[in-house]
Amino acid sequence: MAEAGLNQKENVLNDEALFENEDQDFEFDEGGLELAAKEADLDYEAELEGNYPNENFSLPEQWDSGKAILPTITDWSSTELTREGGDGPAPFRSGAITPDGLIDEDFEAEIGTPSDDEETDEEFQDIAEHKILEVAGDDLYGRKVIVFAACKLPPSAQIDHQRLLEYMKHVLDQYVENDYVIVYFHFGLTSKNKPKLTWLIQIYRELDRKYKKNLKALYIVHPTNFIRILWNLFKPFIRSVKFGRKIMYVNYLHELKEHLHFDQLVVPPLVLQHDAKLVASNKPKYPYGQDSSDAGTLPTQQYGVSLQHIKSHYGCVIPPAVQQTVDYLRQNALDVEGIFRRSANAVQLKAVQKKFNHGERVDFAVEGDEHIPAVALKIFLRDLQEPLLTFDLYQPVLRLHTVEDERRVAEVRRMLHEELPEDNYQILKFIVQLLTEVVDHSAINKMNSSNLAIVFGPNLLWPKGQASLSSMGYLNNFARFLIDNYSQVFDR
Repeated sequence: MAEAGLNQKENVLNDEALFENEDQDFEFDEGGLELAAKEADLDYEAELEGNYPNENFSLPEQWDSGKAILPTITDWSSTELTREGGDGPAPFRSGAITPDGLIDEDFEAEIGTPSDDEETDEEFQDIAEHKILEVAGDDLYGRKVIVFAACKLPPSAQIDHQRLLEYMKHVLDQYVENDYVIVYFHFGLTSKNKPKLTWLIQIYRELDRKYKKNLKALYIVHPTNFIRILWNLFKPFIRSVKFGRKIMYVNYLHELKEHLHFDQLVVPPLVLQHDAKLVASNKPKYPYGQDSSDAGTLPTQQYGVSLQHIKSHYGCVIPPAVQQTVDYLRQNALDVEGIFRRSANAVQLKAVQKKFNHGERVDFAVEGDEHIPAVALKIFLRDLQEPLLTFDLYQPVLRLHTVEDERRVAEVRRMLHEELPEDNYQILKFIVQLLTEVVDHSAINKMNSSNLAIVFGPNLLWPKGQASLSSMGYLNNFARFLIDNYSQVFDR
């Protein structure tokens, strides 16, 4: 792993020091931070215009040679991106490692629930219409993906940045009690639409531990020298070694494919065009545009294929990956706190997927973590070539909120029985039945139907293109409706 860009002083800190005081971990020197902001502002405008007017200003040697101060995604192995690092602290942390080798996670008494009223977003309609912030389903490890696109920021005179911050908090509040990641597309930030540095400081202050605790990664796509300069100016005053390890520089879009469902990301056309120019100019070694899944599909494969493919080989309606995960969860995980909302060890997950794809049976008892089968089930659904509820039902589901309450159960029954293929119907019923059992144990596991809907809504249905943030609420509400009305919807 490339270590040239890591701060060696930070690396010698042990876990006990890092996690001894959670509150102290996010303290910062406000006076120093204000000073850093003033220093950074000297070259803020110049960087956005592509030049540095200060003659005495010079970049560190690593930047002049084209090397990033912080490691890029491709500098880290898959092991280091998991909860259990190799030698030394891993960049991807989720909690302190206990003497038993377990992750010391602190759960909240309750976790977030989606809004019952879809009209809530109308309060921020003037901000939401710019689509600066989007939700793009889950990443490869089962964590919610939130996208921020700088190129969609309107000129500063045309937007109230304070309201933008309130809108950001409004969106994040729906997901921060679960593990989540943020993808920040930096390209498109100009002298006309850039917010003030004091606003960035305000963001750090107001997005307190509630928001930082479950943030597992902040991907900064197409970082400029200014981004690195800004980070290194602020870093001494932000006393959070853990937060620093969550930041990952992404030089090209294809680097995201190892960790996200790239085809479901909300990537603005301007960012795609900029990335294409960078690739054409720099010719990175990575085979841009090539997907490892294209190397060939195994006859026994279950992840990333169609339900028809699985049925043709195994001869059963319920895919073995679904059958085995559901059976294990039903017998062993109904009382596990936060089941389906927590992420799991990436190395173990990949090993489980490999076994399923080779037609092997997985012994989850050996894996030793009930979250492994839970996340494996979510990934199976998300990796299907077509969503379980099919592309054809996407628009009907979005329109369902216009149906009168007294007719909604009948309409959903009709929709599922008449428009959903029989195999899809049986698999959906099989999974939703498990979710109702999880809800029955919600007093212990803290997972009610609203919590589960946030997790499963985007994994049961998505559009052929990119989903909008406004549609996520409808998908979540539909998933919650299926769980809450299971007997009425599915009983023939």
